[in-house]
Amino acid sequence: MPSSSSPVSVLELAFRMGETLLENGAEISRVQETMERIAQAYHVEAFNVYVLTNAIFASGVEDGIQHSVKMQYIPSTSTHLGRISAVNQLSREIVQGDRQVAEAFARLEEIRVLPYSRLPAAVLCCAVGSASFSYLFGGSWVDAAVAFFCGIALELFMSFASHRKMSKFLSNLSASALVTLCGCAMFLLGFGDNMDKIIIGSIIRLVPGVALTTSIRDFFHGDYLSGAIRMLDAFLVGGCIAVGVGFVVRAVSTLTGGALL
Repeated sequence: MPSSSSPVSVLELAFRMGETLLENGAEISRVQETMERIAQAYHVEAFNVYVLTNAIFASGVEDGIQHSVKMQYIPSTSTHLGRISAVNQLSREIVQGDRQVAEAFARLEEIRVLPYSRLPAAVLCCAVGSASFSYLFGGSWVDAAVAFFCGIALELFMSFASHRKMSKFLSNLSASALVTLCGCAMFLLGFGDNMDKIIIGSIIRLVPGVALTTSIRDFFHGDYLSGAIRMLDAFLVGGCIAVGVGFVVRAVSTLTGGALL
């Protein structure tokens, strides 16, 4: 087994791994279990950890010395399942005794900078996803084609909002309004058969499904506070999407004398 005599702090390694998991969308139980396994693998004594949605508190005895670390705020970024999977694999290797502390730290730093998908690939995936869901929800192939182009506009805007550090709620509100406006414009120009199917397919990229699922898993594991916070976040995002869509549909319907109805 790896020794905790390494000059790199085991407690800091466990904390950084937990931080990486938390900021990339992992559920609370996964974060806590991973940190506990790392501490056990490197023989950290009296290890205790408390994880919230955006904070981690940990303490333990390392080389006979009491250490504690805490993070007051861990921002929640977009979910990155690749980083979560890589950290999980790293933790398995540590438990199996295949990684020294310094080596594990170096690998973790590589994991923390794993990139998201390139913009062209993200745009294509969003467009195809929007078209597919529009068709699956009962839209025609023309509706799917319109949703395809709305999906392109949506992903480009989300990339812009990300670079501008726009808040989550404002970006979702603006993005839902934008794709609804695009869908309405194309529908009024004669493209598309069902306005509702176009909108549903176009906004599916914004739906906080992962956040809602993670909150339910937190509830099942007894992490009620974190589960409630994440569920509230999911509902607020959903509300922003509804407001953006509803405002544009109402405004366009009023201006066009009910042409969308």
